[in-house]
Amino acid sequence: MARIHSTALVDPKATLDAEVEVGPFAVIGAGVSIGAGTTIGPHVVIDGRTAIGRRNRIFPFASIGLIAQDRKYGGEPVSTTIGDDNVIREYTSIHAGTAQDRAETTIGDGNWFLAYTHVAHDCVVGNRTTWSNNAQVAGHVRVGDWAVLGAYAGVHQFCRVGEHAMLAAGAIVLQDVPPYTIVQGYPAVPKGTNSEGLRRRGFEPGQILAVRRAYKTIYREGLSLDDARAKLARDAQDEPVLAPLVAFLSDAGRGIVR
Repeated sequence: MARIHSTALVDPKATLDAEVEVGPFAVIGAGVSIGAGTTIGPHVVIDGRTAIGRRNRIFPFASIGLIAQDRKYGGEPVSTTIGDDNVIREYTSIHAGTAQDRAETTIGDGNWFLAYTHVAHDCVVGNRTTWSNNAQVAGHVRVGDWAVLGAYAGVHQFCRVGEHAMLAAGAIVLQDVPPYTIVQGYPAVPKGTNSEGLRRRGFEPGQILAVRRAYKTIYREGLSLDDARAKLARDAQDEPVLAPLVAFLSDAGRGIVR
């Protein structure tokens, strides 16, 4: 059986793998399922229709799966899904979806949510992202794989943050951030490419150079977005690393940061 501290409150209808550990004063609701190797720290609250995968580490006072902070929410059945190997630090809050959108908030694998981070309703977070303390995103936001959100960064609802993008500390994002791009300021504006991050993740020098050239195509050559997108689509035939950027720009979204 799961190792559950005597002071924890776990609803009998919750489904916990035998290798789950639940700390003192944690509260786990009836609709929750938790996979093998996940540890739940003291005073954590997990509720709603929430599925949590394997080997996650959830630290004290985190709140997961509670209803959205959205006036439109009217009690509809909604859910939260979290993958494997995530680290969710103190006072992080992750809210369930709403019927007005996906009805689900989805978190991938291997993400790091540092203290006081917030993922609002209907968000989709990919894999291996890093959220520094107090980074927070509003509802309906999508965050791509390997993105980095600096301390106190904030993202407006319905925005997208592309894979391998980086938000500087305190950045306030009001439009979409293309893959590989660093943004800074309020409102956030582009400041270059995340070349160091790409290098650390094993990208080849030629790939990093192609990304830098793509950034110049978007931001430095005076092209319209349509013309820049067309040029990048041609370049991507020889540089596959640009494919995620082309796909991202093909979706109008909220318009990209400028």
